[in-house]
Amino acid sequence: MTGRPRKHSLTLRGHRTSVSLEDAFWVELQRLADLEGKSVNELVADIDGARGVKSGLASAIRVHVLERLKAGS
Repeated sequence: MTGRPRKHSLTLRGHRTSVSLEDAFWVELQRLADLEGKSVNELVADIDGARGVKSGLASAIRVHVLERLKAGS
């Protein structure tokens, strides 16, 4: 694992995009998606829909992962 962000490709609502995330956040995002019975794309679409316009998608993903880890998920 590296501490540097890496680009990861996603499809959100039929549109291709990418986010730059550190490996640790990407691994946890995948784990959380599995726990919820969703694909990573589905979970990120949920996060994207809830983030509003105040933050970027990568930041919203990091906050979501952090909040879930703090909650014990």
